[in-house]
Amino acid sequence: MDFQLILYFIAICGFAALVHGSVGFGFPMLATPLLALLTDVQTAIMLTIVPNIFINLVSIKSEGEISKAIKKHYKLVAYTAFGSLFGTAALIQFETPVFKVILALAIMIYLITDTFKVRLHSIRKYPEISKVIFGLISGFIGGLTNVMAPTLIMYSLESGQSKRDIIQSTNLCFLFGKIVQLVLFAVSLKFTTYTIYSSTLVLAIVIVFVPLGIKLKTVISEHHYKTILKTLLSFITIALISQTFT
Repeated sequence: MDFQLILYFIAICGFAALVHGSVGFGFPMLATPLLALLTDVQTAIMLTIVPNIFINLVSIKSEGEISKAIKKHYKLVAYTAFGSLFGTAALIQFETPVFKVILALAIMIYLITDTFKVRLHSIRKYPEISKVIFGLISGFIGGLTNVMAPTLIMYSLESGQSKRDIIQSTNLCFLFGKIVQLVLFAVSLKFTTYTIYSSTLVLAIVIVFVPLGIKLKTVISEHHYKTILKTLLSFITIALISQTFT
């Protein structure tokens, strides 16, 4: 990896970690598409797997009562992990620039649902079926693009979960989805010296910048950060689509 690319990595991952620490989400949703602009989606996901696992563990631990959270959300976690298995397998099997468009569409789903406050009342009416559907879809999209937050957050909000439940359930789903990805990439021998070295660099950046983001939380309002995040994601979506078809 040349020096200029290292600087890009530091800037991208540092910013994504800073945002995540400030608002509690955003690292995979920002880091993956930004890294995909420099490489492909598969490599971008591999570079962020270990850092994502670290962030998920920190987030879960911060809420406490981990064993209770696992007992409460294990079904959703299992469905998500199962979906991630198929999504990651598809990502490994078919290396195509079209995945950048799918990544862009996943981000668009988040932006649309957040902007227009999309409501799905059927989730509370059919809780078990909804859990299966949203778990599998979230896992598949997450395995394919690294962005499972939109559907998971939609499910969590509509099912009436508390703030703690949302943080723990989503991060448990992220965690086991990332573990599935890690295993499949390792078994398929996709990890190279380059990706291992770069992933270690990303992890080091995350460890430094997430705590800084947490400190910034008290200085800059969450509203301003979310506005910046959504604006940036809109530009990233356009860039991903443009890059694929030009």
